[in-house]
Amino acid sequence: MDTASPPISPTSAAATVAALPAEWRDFFTLTKPRVMTLVIFTAICGVLAAPGSIHPVLGFTAILAISMGAGGSAALNHWWEADLDAGMKRTMNRPLPAGRMRREDARDFGVFLSAVAVCLMGVAIGWLAAALLLGAIIYYAVIYTMWLKPRTPQNIVIGGGAGAFPPLIGWVAVTGDITAMPVLLFAIIFFWTPPHFWALALFVQSDYAKVGIPMLPVVAGEKVTRRHIMIYTLLLTPVAIAPWAIGGTGWIYGSVAVVLSALFIALAVPVATRMKAVDDKMLPEKRLFKYSIVYLFVLFAALVADRVAAYQGWIA
Repeated sequence: MDTASPPISPTSAAATVAALPAEWRDFFTLTKPRVMTLVIFTAICGVLAAPGSIHPVLGFTAILAISMGAGGSAALNHWWEADLDAGMKRTMNRPLPAGRMRREDARDFGVFLSAVAVCLMGVAIGWLAAALLLGAIIYYAVIYTMWLKPRTPQNIVIGGGAGAFPPLIGWVAVTGDITAMPVLLFAIIFFWTPPHFWALALFVQSDYAKVGIPMLPVVAGEKVTRRHIMIYTLLLTPVAIAPWAIGGTGWIYGSVAVVLSALFIALAVPVATRMKAVDDKMLPEKRLFKYSIVYLFVLFAALVADRVAAYQGWIA
C-alpha cells in the first residue's frame, strides 16, 4: 500500500534554467562523486580479493565500467528527482534544482554513461559481468528511484541492493562466475545500508517530510526507526563474519570483522534506546552514520589485506 502522495512528475521542474551549456563540474556532480568513492573502492576490493588474476588493463577497464555505470544511474536519479531535490535543503544546490543544467541533458548524460558502461564491460570483460552491471543500473535508477523511494518506507531495505553490486561485479570480472563469497560481499552491503541510511534519515527527516518521501522516520516515527537500526545492525554482524566462517578468508579479515561489528553494535545501542530531546543535536545518530562509512571501508580493506597475506604465504 502506498504511504505517500504520488511522486512529482519529472517533467514539471520548477527550477529556472540558467545559461547553457552547463560546466563540466555540473556533469561531474551528477555522478555523485562522494557516493562514487565507496562504489569504486568496494569494486576494487572485489577485483583484488577474488581468486585468480586479471590483467591490470582489464582490471582497470572493469573498474572504469562499474564507475561509469554508477555515475550514469546517479545522473538518472538527479534527472528524475529534480523537483524533490529543489524542496530539500541538503540537495537544493544540485545542478538541476539550481537551474545550472537542462533536465534532458542530465537524462541523456545518464543514459549515455550507462550504455557505454554496459557495452564496455561486455566486450572487454564478459557478458555475465555486463548483465550484473545492467541490473545494478536498472535497480538504482528505476526500481529504487522511480518505484520504491516515493512509495514505501522500506525503500532503503529493498533498494539497498543497488549499492551492493560493485564488489559482486568486480569479483565476477575476475572469476567469470558467481559463488558464495561474492554473494556474501553483496549481502554485507545490503544489510549495512539500512542502519547507515536510517541514521542519516533521523537527522534530515524534515527534508523528506517536506517533499513527501516516505522514509521510515517520517512514516513510522523515530522509535520504530531506532528499533530497526538495531535489528539490521544485529543482522549485519553474522553476515559480515560469514566470509571467515565459511573459510573464504583468513583470520585477518575475521578478527577485523568481529571487532568492527562489535563497535557497530556498541554505537547502535544508544541510538536505539534513546528518544530525541527538543534541543538534541543527534550526536549519537551522526556518530553512527560516520562510523558506518568507516566500517565498510575498513572491512573491505581487511578483505584485500587478508587475500594479499594469503597470496604471499604470510598466513595459512
